[in-house]
Amino acid sequence: MANITAADVSKLRQMTGAGMMDCKKALVEANGDFERAKELIRERGLAIANKRADREASEGVVLTKLTKNNTVGVMVALSCETDFVAKNVDFIAMAKTILDFAADNLFENIDQLKEAKINNQSVADMITERSGVTGEKMELAYYEKIEAPLVCAYEHMGNKLATLVGLNKAVDKQIGVNIAMQIAAMNPVAIDKDSVCQKVIDKELEVGREQARNEGKAEELLDKIAQGKLQKFFKENTLLNQEYVQESKTSVREYLQKQDKDLTVTVFKRFGLAN
Repeated sequence: MANITAADVSKLRQMTGAGMMDCKKALVEANGDFERAKELIRERGLAIANKRADREASEGVVLTKLTKNNTVGVMVALSCETDFVAKNVDFIAMAKTILDFAADNLFENIDQLKEAKINNQSVADMITERSGVTGEKMELAYYEKIEAPLVCAYEHMGNKLATLVGLNKAVDKQIGVNIAMQIAAMNPVAIDKDSVCQKVIDKELEVGREQARNEGKAEELLDKIAQGKLQKFFKENTLLNQEYVQESKTSVREYLQKQDKDLTVTVFKRFGLAN
C-alpha cells in the first residue's frame, strides 16, 4: 500500500477542491495514483473545482495584444515563483517586451518564440538571465496566436488570467470583448458540443455511469442517465451553449445571433496562472 502523506492530500485538494478526508480516502483507494484519485472524486460528485484547459504555473503575468486591425491576437504568459517578483517593474517590462516581439513577428508556436532573438539574445536566454538576477525560476509558460475577421481580448484584473476570441465577422468590438469575458468567467472546454474531443466525451459518460451507479440506479438505466448528464455537460461547458453571463436565460449562441444571425465564434484561447 502506498504511503499517503499530508502533502499528497493537500496537493489533491488543491487540484480538485474536495475535502481533506475525501482526498485522503480517494488516494488510499487509488493506492497513491493521483489521476485515479481525481477520477474517484469526480465520480462521487465531490470536486468543486475543475481547471480543465488551464495550464498551471505559480505566479507571473498573462498578457495579450491585438494587431493587423484586430484580426490577429497573441497571448503570452511569463511565470515566476512569487508574487513579489511578478509585481516587479523589470519582470513586467520583460513580459511586455516579449509580448510586443511576438505581436510584431507572429510566431507559429512557443518554441519559435523561445528561440527567436531580441538584440542578439534568444528569448529563452533572456528569461534565464533574468532568473539568475532574481534567484527565482522563470519560464515562458504559454504562447498562442489566433486569426479571425475580428479578434478580441480580455485580461482579468491582476493579469493572472487572459482570453482571446475570434469571431467570423467584423462586428462591434464590444461584442467580442463580451464573449472574451464570458470565456474568462465560465472556462468552456470547446466552442460547441461537436468540437468536444471524443476522449472527453468518453470520460464524461464513464463518470456519469459511475455517479448513477453510486446513487443506486438500476444497471440497465446507467447508459441513459449518463447520456442525460452528458447533455448537461455540453450545455454548461461548451461556449455557444452556455448561459450568457450578462443576460440570464440567453445562451451565448442566442446572444450572438441577436447581433447578427450568422455571427459565431471560430476560435478561442484561455490561460490562467494557478495560485
